[in-house]
Amino acid sequence: MNYRIGVDVGGTGIKAGVLDGDNRIIAKISVPTGAFRSYKEVAKDMAGAAGEAARKAGIPLASFPCMGFGMPGSLNPRTGRLAFSGNLGWRDVPIREELEKYIPVPVYIGNDANCAVIGEVVAGAAGTMKNVVMLTLGTGVGGGVIIDGKLLRGSDGMGAELGHMLLVLGGEPCTCGASGCVEAYASAPALIRQTKEAMAKHPESMMNPHAVRKGKVSARTAFDCAKQGDIAALEVVDRYAEYLSAAIGSLITVFRPEAVLIGGGLSNEKEYLLDRLNRRAAVYAFGSDVVPVPPIIKATLGNDAGIIGAAYLDTM
Repeated sequence: MNYRIGVDVGGTGIKAGVLDGDNRIIAKISVPTGAFRSYKEVAKDMAGAAGEAARKAGIPLASFPCMGFGMPGSLNPRTGRLAFSGNLGWRDVPIREELEKYIPVPVYIGNDANCAVIGEVVAGAAGTMKNVVMLTLGTGVGGGVIIDGKLLRGSDGMGAELGHMLLVLGGEPCTCGASGCVEAYASAPALIRQTKEAMAKHPESMMNPHAVRKGKVSARTAFDCAKQGDIAALEVVDRYAEYLSAAIGSLITVFRPEAVLIGGGLSNEKEYLLDRLNRRAAVYAFGSDVVPVPPIIKATLGNDAGIIGAAYLDTM
């Protein structure tokens, strides 16, 4: 049986998994990343997690064809350097070279959102599709694009940063240093900001007591209250969906995928998000009055998408 191994690195955790020939994860290990540690320390833990997952599966590391690592930030798979990662606090580090000190097989690195879309193509919602766009909605907005069965990387390996496309000229500041990016309007922190603004403007909204009961304002606050008919909450949800629809409409215009996948916790909101996106994205997509726009659907692998995609980085 052909086994594969992938590692998904985030700002808070490192997850390593071994896949069997049917792309099922048969062994998985999770360890904390640790806040803003050096890349050398984290690389050692990344390799250690992979080794532990392999031991758990009873497979020697040297028997794998390769090992893939997905991580947040802008990185160049050709040079093996990670240019910048706000989540990890790294800038221009030779991460592949460091990993190769511990790994006895070829090492592949990739952006975490790229790994997620690969995972969905290999074993998830994208199935046999050859042209797919995926957006992951979380602390940031990640993106991955598959064109004719190949991952779109760009000339320097750092393409498809979909969360940092311009959405609003002169708009809200983004974590990348620019302003008006998709991420500044469609990430979880952006939705929380929009929710807080609405709560301040509408003290009568049930979002205010809801947040008190929950102990915080979250990305779920507006959705939870919208389902109970709160007008201010519905306005937040509608505006959030409109921003995201505009971004998706532009992506459809450029790439004409077979489907747009949405990952992250909010992808579970079918009626209040996915249905809205499917109605509204067509407004912003070129030619939608002549050719139907592709469906916008939920990614299905959840937190395992990054592991599975990382394990297949060598194939795309």
